[in-house]
Amino acid sequence: MTSLVGPPAAPADGSAPVSTAPQLDAQTVLIPKMGSGQAGDSDATEVIPRIIGHGPKAPRPRGDGLRQRRPDLLIVGLLVLVVTTVQAWNIDGFPNLTDDEGTYLAQAWAVREGLGLAHYTYWYDHPPLGWIQLAGLSWLPALLMPDQLAVVAGRVAMLPVVAAGMILLYVLSRRLGLARWAAALAVLSYGLSPLSVTMQRQIYLDSFAVTWMLAAFVLALSPRRHLWHHVAAGAAAGVAVLSKETILVVLPALVVALWHGTERNGVRSFSFAGFFSGLTFVGVVYPLYALLKGELLPGDGHVSLIGAMQFQLQDRAGSGSVFTAGSSAREVLDSWLFYDPVLIYAGIGCGLLAFAVRRLRPVAVAVALLLVVALRPGGYLPAMYVIQALPFLAIAIAGIVEVGAGRMLARRTPSPASAARRVRVAAASRAGVVAVCAAVALVLVVPGWYDGTRRALTADDNVRYVAAMQWLSSAVPDRAGTTVVTDDVLWLDLVDAGYQPERVIWFYKLDLDVEVAERLENGWRDVDLIVSTPAMRGDDNELPTVDLLLANSQPVIVFGEGQDRIEIRQIDKESR
Repeated sequence: MTSLVGPPAAPADGSAPVSTAPQLDAQTVLIPKMGSGQAGDSDATEVIPRIIGHGPKAPRPRGDGLRQRRPDLLIVGLLVLVVTTVQAWNIDGFPNLTDDEGTYLAQAWAVREGLGLAHYTYWYDHPPLGWIQLAGLSWLPALLMPDQLAVVAGRVAMLPVVAAGMILLYVLSRRLGLARWAAALAVLSYGLSPLSVTMQRQIYLDSFAVTWMLAAFVLALSPRRHLWHHVAAGAAAGVAVLSKETILVVLPALVVALWHGTERNGVRSFSFAGFFSGLTFVGVVYPLYALLKGELLPGDGHVSLIGAMQFQLQDRAGSGSVFTAGSSAREVLDSWLFYDPVLIYAGIGCGLLAFAVRRLRPVAVAVALLLVVALRPGGYLPAMYVIQALPFLAIAIAGIVEVGAGRMLARRTPSPASAARRVRVAAASRAGVVAVCAAVALVLVVPGWYDGTRRALTADDNVRYVAAMQWLSSAVPDRAGTTVVTDDVLWLDLVDAGYQPERVIWFYKLDLDVEVAERLENGWRDVDLIVSTPAMRGDDNELPTVDLLLANSQPVIVFGEGQDRIEIRQIDKESR
């Protein structure tokens, strides 16, 4: 064995000594073989150089070249085209415009106009990164679609987010070991489900969070196992949490994915250190912002991050249990099942089965965690929560279908002596299994999906808002001097129509924001018009000022009828 220390011995012929020791440089560190006492063994693993991007690189996986990836590019391109077309079709007519959508869009407008993080006092109800991204996406659709309601243009701005999510879902499926057809099945299940079409069309922060979390999974399972990929995975997860904090539930599943995506020995510790460094570096920005603003801790006369967290975790009224008939949580669950029971039930079942398949365990952990949080008694279950579960439910279904098909082929494929015969039989069996699965899907899934998707493509549920906004834009002569109380669906449209932002009051803030109350010296008597909408009448909070406005006003014009009607009401002058 050649020594690594001391000068090399001179040869007998008197020529210059030739060193047989390995040539080391500043970027190379040799890790000795386990159980070896020599640092220079020929089969030593160069762990550190490879993980930091120097030295010999890991062999590139099969199919990494452009030519091998061309089928994947064509498949995912076609899938994204189909899904985004369905998502965009009739986006202004279905589903109903919601107050949350208008709120996020108005907050994005405030960011874009340099007025702060919200159109009212920002009270740390959610991290602001979601609507900061919306601010960067929404200005172009608003510019190109001036005749549409602001929320409709905002929905169009969400389409690139949907497209990015579909691409990442396909890549993640492939990195989990799914075949192309199974990855395509996951994308179609995720993108064309009536539940997905309904929820992803709307302006929800969850869509941003899901897209970033999928990016984190893709980076964590990078086949190159590069340290910077794992750092980027942590950073992407941090961006996801700062887009919608509830996606934090999925973080343990991401850690499992990183565990599966890293090598053993020294590399794994470097990868986890890099991952949590990226996560911490991004995540600390939010509390640091609150600290610099003097709003980290609760105190008199100001909002605080800790105070908002206490409200969300302790003081906010729960939704009850999904197992209790009539509870808010049960109503939310019923609304999900109304649109697509197959994706919910089949996804949960396949997600639990996925624990038995090692490569699918990150998805199984994600499904299980999301399910536990949804089923916890007394917790708060918002309608948009399902957006975070949809991609993992879709991958679980596709993965279990692929595993089941493989098991069927393994049992039923004969073993003839001829290799060519064996290949033909396997191909025929595979085609038969795929045909059976497709037939089952056509019978069980497509009819329900057809009805739900047809409604999404043809309904016109928002005609009342359009008519109300047209009247408010034309029938009120002194818009700049008129004080209007409305929901946030029309807030930005009224500002764009010439009403002053300080005179357009979101009804929710009228009783819950001291700064807004101070604008009205005479209380409700300083209001001129109130736009009574389903969102306003259905709000569960105690809003005494809103109740007084409704009691002391008369309808000027009504659009629609029943619970979905929109009334523009004028405050009685005799009551002032």
